[in-house]
Amino acid sequence: MIKKVPNPIDQHVGSRVRIRRVLVGMSQEKLGEALGLTFQQVQKYEKGTNRIGASRLQQIASILGVTISFFFEGLPPETGAVHAAEHADESDTSHVIEFLSTTEGLQLNKAFARIKDPKVRRRVVDLVSTLSQEHAA
Repeated sequence: MIKKVPNPIDQHVGSRVRIRRVLVGMSQEKLGEALGLTFQQVQKYEKGTNRIGASRLQQIASILGVTISFFFEGLPPETGAVHAAEHADESDTSHVIEFLSTTEGLQLNKAFARIKDPKVRRRVVDLVSTLSQEHAA
């Protein structure tokens, strides 16, 4: 049996749903309840295995307090006949979006955003840069 591969656009939109849901502190269960769905269906939306229809996307945007365009931000422009996954290396933001859709990425981003002093923020960036270079070696 051949396993169907999710469409890269559906995966991108789903990851953006997850990013926003986590940022507002909402569980999959709570979002599912607000939509009249199970948390498993929300999970499938977020993974891109199930496509989100236009009316459902509008509903999700309203619940999460964003515009529909939020879900398409960062989408590579090559979304016509050529799948975005085939050009993942060409996209400067694909790895960032992938990281931000992880729990660690969201936690790091939220914590970093709470740092008000620009000098401290710069030092944190420098520290992470140094650590990532040491780990790559």
